[in-house]
Amino acid sequence: MWFINLYIICNLIVMHVAVLDFFVRSVECGEFAGRRVLEVGSKFVNGSVRPLIERFCRPREYVGVDIEAGKYVDVVLPAERLVEYFGLESFDVVISTEVLEHVFDWRTVVNNMKAVLKPGGFIYITTRSRGFPYHAYPHDYWRYEIEDMEKIFGDFEIIALEKDWEAPGVFLKARKPTNWSPNDLSQIELYSIVVGRRTKELISMDKAPLARRLGIRLCQSKTILRIVPGSVIWALIGKKYCI
Repeated sequence: MWFINLYIICNLIVMHVAVLDFFVRSVECGEFAGRRVLEVGSKFVNGSVRPLIERFCRPREYVGVDIEAGKYVDVVLPAERLVEYFGLESFDVVISTEVLEHVFDWRTVVNNMKAVLKPGGFIYITTRSRGFPYHAYPHDYWRYEIEDMEKIFGDFEIIALEKDWEAPGVFLKARKPTNWSPNDLSQIELYSIVVGRRTKELISMDKAPLARRLGIRLCQSKTILRIVPGSVIWALIGKKYCI
């Protein structure tokens, strides 16, 4: 048994500690046991809660979707097509860790995650807030605050909503009401790291102001970082263009 536990630990220790802490504190195994679970953005990049949940909470089925094939990806699928592929009210639990900041059309993705969840089901989300640096994988668009999540999930029963104590971010656990009616997300503004301000518009990097595009590229340039110390780059442009 020790090697199974070691395997689980190795899959968890590379995660943000605060993300793991949130799941340990918030997960009730009764919500998962014998149930169908969907993880959106499941590719193993910097750790996964999947082995923890599968080992100790015993779901009937755990399905991981991502835009790229890889470890823990069962279906290669953009999150905008969850309802089209799986159908309405298909899962008892939906999990999404460190994904929402990377999706361009966040409204469509959120609405799809809500719609594939059964009434009474639970959703777990972790994502980044303003102050977390630009990190394209393969893109980086949005930053979410507590008040944003309160509006976005105003049609759910919010069970836990808190700031990440380790790095700028926000964590959510919510339950879908039995009489769920989707709220209107069209007027909600989020902070766009692409343009450096809050906006309702969906703005891709190629539409960003030239100075901001160049600044973000400098922040991410491995060539520049080999020549100029990262601390110097951050002091010169980081606070203006990279967060």
